[in-house]
Amino acid sequence: MKLVDELFKRYKVKEELLPAFGFAVNDGAFRFTKTISNGAFNLIITVKDKKISGELIDTDFGDRYNQIDNDVSGSFIAELKRECSELLLSLREKCFYKENFIFSQSNRITARIKEKYGVEPEILWAKYPYFGVFRNKINDKWFGIIMNIDKSKILPTEKGEIEIINVKSEDVPETLKTKGIYPAYHMNKKSWVSVVLDDTLSDEQVFSLIEKSLEIISK
Repeated sequence: MKLVDELFKRYKVKEELLPAFGFAVNDGAFRFTKTISNGAFNLIITVKDKKISGELIDTDFGDRYNQIDNDVSGSFIAELKRECSELLLSLREKCFYKENFIFSQSNRITARIKEKYGVEPEILWAKYPYFGVFRNKINDKWFGIIMNIDKSKILPTEKGEIEIINVKSEDVPETLKTKGIYPAYHMNKKSWVSVVLDDTLSDEQVFSLIEKSLEIISK
């Protein structure tokens, strides 16, 4: 269900709060059902393995109603989306928390930078709300920037959403020999590289690159 994907894109569940909202546990999954649109549909929300999904079921025929995912005009679909959105936003407010980024590794690395250096990502551009800059507290220089981009920006033959962190390197050619590291996107390729934050590299490997970048800009 597109609406669920859009509203919960950067949110993580607090599973312990779901039962109070009305979720029941079955086969390792949390499920919640709400009848809406004057009894015409059941909105079913499932949380399994910390991932949320949703579906709208026509109560007359028992079929999944996929029209809500279509970008069509009309007061009926608009009202249906409004009802679903109100319920989903209430769930999000009560049982979820927001993270800076989409990928788990991006958020783990962000948390570790904060823990070790007391630095949080700065969102500098309204146009790019999911670009986070990490700055040395002493000289204000950047030692990293996480960016949410399309794969095609660094892998021309591929598409799909990814997150990268750009870090400085004193030996770019050597650094680029490591799988998961690419010529820097949107920055000076002579002194920066892009590291994909999809667990291709371990957290320790990524953080080692971040520490080296901080060391370089601190000189």
